[in-house]
Amino acid sequence: MYELMKEKAKYIRIETLKIHKNAPETRIASSLSPIEIFVSLYYGNILNYNPKDSQDKKRDRFIISKGHGSISMYPLLADLNFFNKNELENVCKDGSFLGGIPDPIIPGYETINGSLGHGLGVGCGMALGLKNKSLKQNVVVLTGDGELNEGSNWEAIMFAPQHKLDNLTLIIDYNKVSMLDFSENIINMNSLNKKFEAFNWDIFEIEDGHDIENVFNVLKDVINKRANKPKVIIVNTIKGKGVPFLETHSLSHILSIKPDDIDNLIKDIENAN
Repeated sequence: MYELMKEKAKYIRIETLKIHKNAPETRIASSLSPIEIFVSLYYGNILNYNPKDSQDKKRDRFIISKGHGSISMYPLLADLNFFNKNELENVCKDGSFLGGIPDPIIPGYETINGSLGHGLGVGCGMALGLKNKSLKQNVVVLTGDGELNEGSNWEAIMFAPQHKLDNLTLIIDYNKVSMLDFSENIINMNSLNKKFEAFNWDIFEIEDGHDIENVFNVLKDVINKRANKPKVIIVNTIKGKGVPFLETHSLSHILSIKPDDIDNLIKDIENAN
């Protein structure tokens, strides 16, 4: 299974770059950092989902709060038959439901994600509703670390342990770069584990968010854990993973890649072991 997930991660990285070549307005760096998280959740069968009915009541709820940073979900959802792969050629074009910022018109997306900081609050509401109905589905929320600058997140972070939402897991794509600079130069998010400990969350950390085996094993164990408190997984990732000049650039969030460079990057990824 690990080899399959590694191949899928490579495939999705390549397809995400192809999308960016056709739609350079997409946020490529932010979309490259969580690929191994997405692959683990879906191809590792951690999430319960139904491509034939994306609103199946038995599904787990996955809220991608950093929506603009999830263009890599498009090839994943298409590969899993949520919609036709031909749609990947139309991202950001008139008439396409695949925009630069995803919304629930896309099969597989739960929420509209244009304004940051709302996903965790929505996830808390879903988790509370499921818990009150004694339903077993999981609620998983993905945020970026820069998104934690939004105060609404911290309201939700206080709310979740108060109501013992152990069916809720927050995954932080901790790539340490915000929109216009390194996160530490805007609002320092170091010692995230201590912050969540103070709010009575169950805390887990993944040192290498691009090690698919480790990512999968931690997510699988944590998401299904029930211990009367919400869970947070801090995943250390690299913004722009696979694109050397983006990996170290303070403005990687808003930079685009030249078409010729994308072709060369794809060749490098295809030839890598």
